[in-house]
Amino acid sequence: MSAGTPVAVLGECVADAFAAPREPGRPGLDLSVMPGGGPANTAVALARLGTRTNFLGRLSGDVFGRLFRERLSASGVDLTGCPEAAEPSTLAVADLDELGRAHYTFHAEHTADWQWTEAELSAGLPADAACLHTGSLALVRDPGAARIEALLAAARPHATISLDPNVRPLLVDPERYRERMPHWCSLADIVRLSEDDLEHLYPGREAAEVCDDWHRLGVRLVVVTMGPGGALASLDGRRIPVAGEPVEVVDSVGAGDAFMAGLLHRLHQGGLLGGRLDDLDEERTRAAVVFGNRVAAATCAVRGADSPWGEDF
Repeated sequence: MSAGTPVAVLGECVADAFAAPREPGRPGLDLSVMPGGGPANTAVALARLGTRTNFLGRLSGDVFGRLFRERLSASGVDLTGCPEAAEPSTLAVADLDELGRAHYTFHAEHTADWQWTEAELSAGLPADAACLHTGSLALVRDPGAARIEALLAAARPHATISLDPNVRPLLVDPERYRERMPHWCSLADIVRLSEDDLEHLYPGREAAEVCDDWHRLGVRLVVVTMGPGGALASLDGRRIPVAGEPVEVVDSVGAGDAFMAGLLHRLHQGGLLGGRLDDLDEERTRAAVVFGNRVAAATCAVRGADSPWGEDF
């Protein structure tokens, strides 16, 4: 399908609040709030790279919802599929360890992101979308989760389906993801997950073994990202290891989301989205994963999920 057709990204927006201690003598913490959320990060990164991008998200009318709209719009994301929600925004408080890795505490009960109606979802998806990408908490939080699964099934005849489970074990039991993965894999053409996701889902299992299970269920391309260790792509069972991109890490917030955007952007540029990846081969897979690594590395070089623009490459 033409690279001029849109990629639709469906999921949550989250206000990422970074906690920092105050100087001695001043009790309490200072919070610096950045707009985030895995699917929203991916939509922003895709649009900044130059892919026509539509975001499907329920955006609150609160102060954080306004922040989300400003960031998405400023990045060039089409928000016509975003109803204004009466519920509050989801908040995540991030504590960074000495390696720049974020550990989150979520405030997500009864927030806007999960309350999808069937009418909202069907009205938001562009008819000419080449790809529908989703994942993270939106796929496992009721009542919207089942409606999103139904939308994936309805979109599959004319769009590539891409998933990133982005497991959040402190908020949702990994068993919920394990239970739904076979069904998601029966719908998906692309699945991206981190090595941490893999360990949460299938402790002790080898990545190649899990890839083969998912291929049998219908997924053509599985990519396991390993931070500085690079990535392992599996295309119909053919393994494609890709080295990591050297970078001085500030933090890793949004790196996986940026990788996903880089991967989809490069596949879309090659006219490979819009179906079952029929023309995808090992060379094109490697090129897409290499580019995804570059986008992720650029995101790690700055604070927060502040992904690069196309002119940066």
